[in-house]
Amino acid sequence: MTATALAFDLGGTDLRAAIVTQAGEVRQALTVPTLAREGVDAVLDQMTSLAKTLMAGTDGTIAGVGLGAPGPLDPLAGIMVAPPTLSGWHDVAVVKRLSARLGLPVFLDNDANVAALGEWRHGAGRGFETVLFVTVSTGIGGGVVSNGRIFHGRRGLAVEIGHMTISGFGPTCLCGNVGCFEALASGTALGHRGADAALRPGGEKIAAAQSAIGRPGARAVVEAARVDDPVALALIAKEAEWLGIGLTNLLHIFSPDIVVFGGGLSNAFDLLIGGIRSVVATRAMSAYRDVVIVRAGLGTNAGLVGAAGLVFTPSSSATREDRHQT
Repeated sequence: MTATALAFDLGGTDLRAAIVTQAGEVRQALTVPTLAREGVDAVLDQMTSLAKTLMAGTDGTIAGVGLGAPGPLDPLAGIMVAPPTLSGWHDVAVVKRLSARLGLPVFLDNDANVAALGEWRHGAGRGFETVLFVTVSTGIGGGVVSNGRIFHGRRGLAVEIGHMTISGFGPTCLCGNVGCFEALASGTALGHRGADAALRPGGEKIAAAQSAIGRPGARAVVEAARVDDPVALALIAKEAEWLGIGLTNLLHIFSPDIVVFGGGLSNAFDLLIGGIRSVVATRAMSAYRDVVIVRAGLGTNAGLVGAAGLVFTPSSSATREDRHQT
């Protein structure tokens, strides 16, 4: 019988859940909008409901639950510390609480970490020793897998790349600082710039895309850019510039073999990659310029596949034993 895990990819916009096999096959996936502003219990209720629906439709044994969630969080303690995209989530013992609800062991890690693990094991990062995964969506997150292990740092808080400062100015980030990578280059940031442009002369195509979609956001900018709208293309060029600046910093810090680009904005990878590479070629030291930057092979399933990987091989994703030896 095929071994399976229940996997959750908890984001500030969407909550995704699926049954995933040990081979990385995603089955019976469900997605709902995250009740991100309604507190801890509301989101746990959503997760419990999705779990019951999925588990009722499988005839196999569920080995456990893998949860990829926004940081900062402590995977060893099973605590979500203070994710800025989820209201009221401060020092929440989510592993204990979710395990009590579902009656299964729960393994927690940063959403970008588990996506990095999924891409390293089953996606675009297969065959590479050190993989840097960057997810650009509601926010920006990152994960590094090297020699088969996620790099966690102290308390599992490492690679919180969305909150590195890449500018001395800009909008205030949800973390309270100015100039954060996330505040300047996330899909949310691009969506805000698009909404502003839609209100000005020349922004008619972005406004039309917003109306067709039903709300402002990065997707409206991307759709307008795909029909060669000059305003949208200028916004995409600026987005690529910010992403290139951030990625250049990360290349210098981690020196990965490959950068895997995921998250909702990866749907615009073809529009962004030329500008990103141009910035890297200009700003990165020569030894770092040849690092390959590719779109995530698993697409939006990277987080689910990686979360399941926490269940099947927890020692490769969190060095629990090593971190007890002080």
